[in-house]
Amino acid sequence: MEVLQESELLFTFGEDWIASRLDERGVPVPHGMAFVDFVVEGVDEIVLIEVKDPAASRIEEGRRRFASRLAGRELVNEHLAPKARDSYTYLHLMRRDAKRMRLVVVLGIDGMSVQEPLLMTLNDRLRQRLRQEGREPWEREYMRSCIVVPIEKLGDAISGCTAVRIPG
Repeated sequence: MEVLQESELLFTFGEDWIASRLDERGVPVPHGMAFVDFVVEGVDEIVLIEVKDPAASRIEEGRRRFASRLAGRELVNEHLAPKARDSYTYLHLMRRDAKRMRLVVVLGIDGMSVQEPLLMTLNDRLRQRLRQEGREPWEREYMRSCIVVPIEKLGDAISGCTAVRIPG
């Protein structure tokens, strides 16, 4: 069992997973690239995990700004899809892409009023963007699937895994 922390969230990965941090503070990355937070390898797949934790913000305005970003396209187009693409590219170049990959975006939105339909819309936009970022769709499908989940539903997205807020 492995445990990793991102922001105020503590992630526990079950015995079937090997988890590591990809976006490690202080470790140089190729210029212009941005990585997801974690890479989690299972028997037959690799899961890229990106964590967004606006609930950690002590400033109400920060939470409201994030909620408005959920409704728009900025979060998907400028943050989530590029991080997934860059992470895949890095893993591919490092010969760590022998298994199919999927993306899980974990949202720390506890205590915020974010409705399920908004998460579904965000997920649909992300799925579309992972397939086509330019004028033409990608010729190669690099992410098998994607899902956006609040922290309490991480186990539904990755069996045997949990995330909890660390009391601060």
